[in-house]
Amino acid sequence: MNDRLRETLNRLGLFHLALPLCIAVSLIGIIWPETFAGTVSDVTQTFFESVDWFFMGSVTGFLILAAWLALGRYGSIKLGGPDDTPEFSTGSWLAMLFAAGMGVGLLFWGVAEPMTHFASPPIGEAYSAESARQAIILTMLHWGFHAWAVYSVGALVLAYFHYRLGTNFLAGAPIRAAFQGRWVEPVATLADLFAVLAVALGVAGSLAMGVFQLQTGLNLVLGTPAEALWFAMLLLGLLFAAFMTSAATSLDKGIKILSNTNMLLAILLMIFVLLAGPTPFLLRIMFTGMGDYLSALPAISFRLYPHQNLSAWVGSWTLTYFIWWIAWAPFVGIFIARISKGRTIQEFVAGVLLAPTAFSLIWFSVFGGMGMFEELQGAGGIGSIVKEDVTTALFALLDRLPVSGFLTAVALLLLFIFIVTSVDSATYVLGMLSSQGAMDPPRFRKFAWGITLAALGAALVMTRNIEVVRAGAISFALPLTLILLLQAAALVRMMRSNSLMAPAVAPRPTKEVS
Repeated sequence: MNDRLRETLNRLGLFHLALPLCIAVSLIGIIWPETFAGTVSDVTQTFFESVDWFFMGSVTGFLILAAWLALGRYGSIKLGGPDDTPEFSTGSWLAMLFAAGMGVGLLFWGVAEPMTHFASPPIGEAYSAESARQAIILTMLHWGFHAWAVYSVGALVLAYFHYRLGTNFLAGAPIRAAFQGRWVEPVATLADLFAVLAVALGVAGSLAMGVFQLQTGLNLVLGTPAEALWFAMLLLGLLFAAFMTSAATSLDKGIKILSNTNMLLAILLMIFVLLAGPTPFLLRIMFTGMGDYLSALPAISFRLYPHQNLSAWVGSWTLTYFIWWIAWAPFVGIFIARISKGRTIQEFVAGVLLAPTAFSLIWFSVFGGMGMFEELQGAGGIGSIVKEDVTTALFALLDRLPVSGFLTAVALLLLFIFIVTSVDSATYVLGMLSSQGAMDPPRFRKFAWGITLAALGAALVMTRNIEVVRAGAISFALPLTLILLLQAAALVRMMRSNSLMAPAVAPRPTKEVS
């Protein structure tokens, strides 16, 4: 059976196998949206109820592994040869990895998630001081160290094997290089396939969420239709034209320029909210939230609330986020690995793990704290708005500030660019994955994946349900958890078996596949 599977996959090729599968999923979603929505929701709920401890433990294990690699004897290893230097400046490097990893989500959930936990805490009284503290802790559990530990491990595995041992960026390459036996090739080939499917569905989910929020924001600013499906599809078409145009440029032009623009606009928007809002209150939220999060981190890393019968809440929030990050790990991991040549493991982990987590803490403290202030000491109503429609949360908050119309326009522009950057990066990564790891995949394949991502996004948009979008985005990531664990084991195995002084092997040039 293993030989037959290997022969079949090798004969078809990853591109010709994965692309039709993604197209088939998108067609099912477009033709039978209700059936599609029910199926993906049932599958994810079943997994979470059965093995929630496994997913929680796996992601926490990635965090422990990342810290051990950075602080231990392997931290001085350079991802490349002795004379290799970073291709991008530290600022551009951080901007690119952050924009690819979380840009759309920060805008979508910056106000909505802290306010949701504040208004509907899993434990305790709503709108209380304790629920306000827990809201920041829970939000950071979902967006902080655990999320970036998944990205860090996923990227570091690929970067180490590529720049030190000469393998390509395929998900199965570390497995092939570190292990032996009849099982290796079939498992590695399935890893390549599941990585492509997980990336496609994960990015399509973020694309759909971005369309929902764009539609809401334009309705508030210009009075465009808020619920019309045709208008959502029109927005999707505009995004499609933008990210396909960017995909036609090189990595150091389109994605780099967009990422730097993203970060500049995001920082300026956050600073304005901080200064125009209740600045002392927000700074206290930020400072207190940092202490609360760090002190609670050991306990919440293993908390499943079994005594409170909150498995449904854990599944719909914490585990959904954790598996979403795993779904994005092949995409963000390959992208980060691609731009991280010449950095030491210690520098790599510090940049990928610490800087984005710190920015996330500041971001959620400012936007979530502003929402809490409005609820406790201002005009109120933010909590009820979030309960009714999470896509309106950011715009409802900006409406309470000076020059709200201008701020909303900036937020919409930022959201648009974040979506384009993420999908543009995904077309590059998917093109690479389906071209035997080619560093510069054929433009035709990037375009084919861009069209497919738009079709998958359309299928998810047609469900008109955020929970279904989240479930669909992680549906192919569930088996990917096992693959990421196997990759991590391969990394540790090869590091322990190779001398720290062993010279790096130049990556083998990968022939482009037309």
